[in-house]
Amino acid sequence: MIRVTLNTAVLLLLMGFLPCRVKADEKVQSGNNLLSTKHRVGDIVKQPAFKGFGELLLPWDDNSKYYDTRLDEVGTLMPYHSHVDANDVVVALNHLITEADSGKTIFYDFYSEQQKKQDRAKRATGLFFFRGKPGAPFAIVCPGGGFKYVGSLHEGFPLALEISRKGFNAFVIRYRVEEQAATEDLTAAVSYVFKNAETLGVATQGYSLWGASAGGRMVGNIALRGMSNYGGADLPRPATVVITYTGQSGSSKDFPPAFMAVSADDPIVNVPTMDKRVEDLKRDGVEVDYRPFKNAGHGFGLGKGSDADGWIEQAIAFWGKHHQ
Repeated sequence: MIRVTLNTAVLLLLMGFLPCRVKADEKVQSGNNLLSTKHRVGDIVKQPAFKGFGELLLPWDDNSKYYDTRLDEVGTLMPYHSHVDANDVVVALNHLITEADSGKTIFYDFYSEQQKKQDRAKRATGLFFFRGKPGAPFAIVCPGGGFKYVGSLHEGFPLALEISRKGFNAFVIRYRVEEQAATEDLTAAVSYVFKNAETLGVATQGYSLWGASAGGRMVGNIALRGMSNYGGADLPRPATVVITYTGQSGSSKDFPPAFMAVSADDPIVNVPTMDKRVEDLKRDGVEVDYRPFKNAGHGFGLGKGSDADGWIEQAIAFWGKHHQ
């Protein structure tokens, strides 16, 4: 009988060969010690694999007051989000650690040092890379946070991991927390990936932008107006956009095919505004797959524990129809 050690199981899981999931609170080892839900927020910043950018994994510009918070209570860092699953957060972070241990680059600056010197706020930006199949299209995932913080731990990394498991390449953007600046950051990030596509091993044709709440506004801005309106090159608009729970208006015939979702019990988003936008997009001939849930609240991420559970597979399938 072949024995599979825990270390081997974790590696097989991350490679997609095991259907079951290893719990984050299991004791596992790699070149760097992996995280568990028993670790604390400060342990993320101190993780050697994240040296130089560990703070950017966290929601706030200053997270020091949360450093002693256990990761099984990580949801307290993100007050606008619901259904935060600490295990999913830790599994996604451990995926990045394992990638770094294998010698892969997991973080990219899309602004130059000169640009960051000219605007120090740009130091709080960057892209985290979740690799799929070499040469596959890429997505950039834009977490929300009300333009107060960036909820990548819940609404970025776990989603990007699921996207990469389906073979697509996924980046999670850390952006400046103001809508205009954030949309400019997204534009700069798309331009960076286009410019470095060969080195990154991604295809630019058929790319997708994903945004939730505030991140959905960033994606919606580009889908509606294009990147040249936000200081970027006149690059093609995405093949699809995925926009969840954001009350934004605006429609045009040039708007990309859109997967959209919201929950009726969302206490933050004006749900009728989303309903109206879907109607307007369809009127303009845009293909829209709209998923109105009932009990997922706001900021539901993967939607576990609610009727939105499984939505990401539907969104990936929607993108898959349009990426060629």
